[in-house]
Amino acid sequence: MRPHRAPAATRTAVCAVAALALLSGCGAAGGLESAGDAPSAVEPKALWPELPPASSAPYDYGEGETAKIPGIRVTGGDVRRLDPVTVAQAGLKAKTDRDSGLDELPDGTVRQIKACRTAPEDCPVLPPYYRDLTGDGRDELVLGIRMPDQQLAVRVYMPDGGGLTRIMSTYDAVISVELAGRDLIMRAPSVIPGYEYRTAWSWDDRQRAMLPTRDEILRTPEHRKGPRPKRTPTPSTDAPSDPDTPTPSGSATGSR
Repeated sequence: MRPHRAPAATRTAVCAVAALALLSGCGAAGGLESAGDAPSAVEPKALWPELPPASSAPYDYGEGETAKIPGIRVTGGDVRRLDPVTVAQAGLKAKTDRDSGLDELPDGTVRQIKACRTAPEDCPVLPPYYRDLTGDGRDELVLGIRMPDQQLAVRVYMPDGGGLTRIMSTYDAVISVELAGRDLIMRAPSVIPGYEYRTAWSWDDRQRAMLPTRDEILRTPEHRKGPRPKRTPTPSTDAPSDPDTPTPSGSATGSR
């Protein structure tokens, strides 16, 4: 949309009135006041510019790793029709496009997945969730698999050409896993008391995989706000000075 412009004659008259107002009314009560000088923008400072840039990652974080799940057909692109245990079992045979090791599960967990039909009480596959994480109008399948030491493997599957493709695979000792819009957010404890790690995984069209787009360390919710200052009762000539006597509403001072 174009901004609306007033006719030239009108603009001239308005400018004249504004100039007169500035000459006669500056400093008057209710007039404009300066907020001070705006801070100057500071450009980033490159440190050790003589160092050559790295050309390869020091380790494989598992980002962008995908795998076709063998033997799984997705009728009509609807992953809600799939049995999560069948998907988890078929995923044990999947070959990733590269080997980061993050799709691998402990031997004990693998045995439990294979025995989910005969020993369902020990099955580590959690109930599934569904969300359109890629923005194509179709839901993805989100699976969680319990692992030893309170760790959780999180995997996301996308309907792809009548089959199923795993577009995310990671694991961690998590506080919680959340779906927020088209992001999957994992919260994990930190060794620093009062802090936690939070990683947001998002779909990347170019890589055609979920990538960890935000990785940060934050204060835990219970430590984000400091303790509230105590209210201090205000003595009143009409009220007793006993500290155990409740203060009437509106007679206490202090800030939250």
